[in-house]
Amino acid sequence: MARKNIQLDHAVILDLIKSQSTVLDLGCGNGDLLYLLIKEKKARGQGIEIDDQAIYKCVAKGLNVFHGDVDTGLAEFKDKSFDYVILNQSLQQILRVDKVLTDALRVGKQVIVGFPNFAHYKSRLQMFFKGRAPVTESLPYQWYETPNLHFLSILDFKKYCRAKKINIESQVCIGENHRILFLRNLFAQVGIFLISK
Repeated sequence: MARKNIQLDHAVILDLIKSQSTVLDLGCGNGDLLYLLIKEKKARGQGIEIDDQAIYKCVAKGLNVFHGDVDTGLAEFKDKSFDYVILNQSLQQILRVDKVLTDALRVGKQVIVGFPNFAHYKSRLQMFFKGRAPVTESLPYQWYETPNLHFLSILDFKKYCRAKKINIESQVCIGENHRILFLRNLFAQVGIFLISK
């Protein structure tokens, strides 16, 4: 698979994960990232997804995916039973963020969290000039149809990690088609963090 055909957030996560690792993808959607990790990194992967249609797509790709709600916890998994737990584009949709992150950090040796940055300048401008909830490339939903429950920024997540004594081992912020190195909270559309406890 050519790198140019891979979503940028998936390429970043691919670079963060070591070959032949064990991976648990929470809210794995249709399984594109999990499939990529298994194919490119020879990962042993498992997913958890609540949407039945997405699960059917995962099964069609030959993926091992359980039907479940990550908000109910990960009690069936032993401590440090995975090298990586992934929450990519799902953290903002989880009802009980603190519980899910605590469980993910218990179950995984490292956790990768990727989320849309609600403080991106386009969102700020739409709020300021239009006085309405923003709709952007990384936030494509109208306010009444969004699956997002939490509206966090890159700075919010970093502050959360400091307060909870979570180690940020790596941080990559991306825009539409490139990495953002300067004024990340303003210019990044997505933040991706590698964290551990």
